[in-house]
Amino acid sequence: MNNAIEIINLHKKYGQLEAVKNLTLNIKVGEFYGMLGPNGAGKSTTINSITGYVKPTSGQINVLSQDIEKEFRFTRSKIGIAQQEISNDWFFPIEDLLFFQAGFYGINKMSATKNIKNLLAQMGLEQHKRKKMRALSGGMKRRFQIAKALVHDPEILILDEPTAGVDVELRHELWDFLRSLHQSGKTVLLTTHYIDEAELLCSKVGIINDGRLIKEGTVADLKSTINKSSIVIKIREGQAHPFNQILKDYDWTYNKEELIISSESPNSDLPKLINTISTSDVKIDDIQLSKTSLEDVFLKLTGKKIDD
Repeated sequence: MNNAIEIINLHKKYGQLEAVKNLTLNIKVGEFYGMLGPNGAGKSTTINSITGYVKPTSGQINVLSQDIEKEFRFTRSKIGIAQQEISNDWFFPIEDLLFFQAGFYGINKMSATKNIKNLLAQMGLEQHKRKKMRALSGGMKRRFQIAKALVHDPEILILDEPTAGVDVELRHELWDFLRSLHQSGKTVLLTTHYIDEAELLCSKVGIINDGRLIKEGTVADLKSTINKSSIVIKIREGQAHPFNQILKDYDWTYNKEELIISSESPNSDLPKLINTISTSDVKIDDIQLSKTSLEDVFLKLTGKKIDD
């Protein structure tokens, strides 16, 4: 059993709107997979199809080698999902809501009590456990969503834009928690439109746009498809610049005291370039490395920025 989630030719229409178009992908057991794409790309529809919230127009989805329609009890028991939209009973304390959620999965009270105590502590919600949802901040509600998804200790965790709208400090705390979950052996599927989130967390990334899977691979593999890395060297004003001779082996441009040199390996090229330029009596004021990002990859593949 190598695949935690297998999607084959998934297609979903809402009337005339094609939200997902023949999407096929495999997520291996223990993988941290990121679906990266703008709002409206089809990410939420895809994960809602996996979990049974949405019925696909066509296609097949398997979870741990079992068909989600034929073996829906088994497959749903293996998945925990933290939805982007927060929807919970507003009239019960969050601790009670976690017990209700555990009950849906047939977790006995002893096991549920242990799991809930640990999750409340891990998510920093212990002192707020008797509060109702309406009394929680936005960040606490996000943390509660993740605790709720984990209450039955699923093998697969699905997170739909988990850090949308949260402050920077909480965002980094959630990243650390998700890393620890992945390291403990859980398979994680994350949807996000944050480039840095996908780069930092995911072992594999699928770029989704207009309902289609455009390209997937490791972050390094995706970046290697284009070369926009460069070394930017600020030259002291008013100097002669004999760059035609000393940089004949490089692709470079020079404008307004800025020397921009394209490089596939900027870290290894930088010391050689500093030595070459310095020995030519050219004074350097500042140096910056500009490396290829997933934003560059997305722009090349789709012709637009992810937040357009």
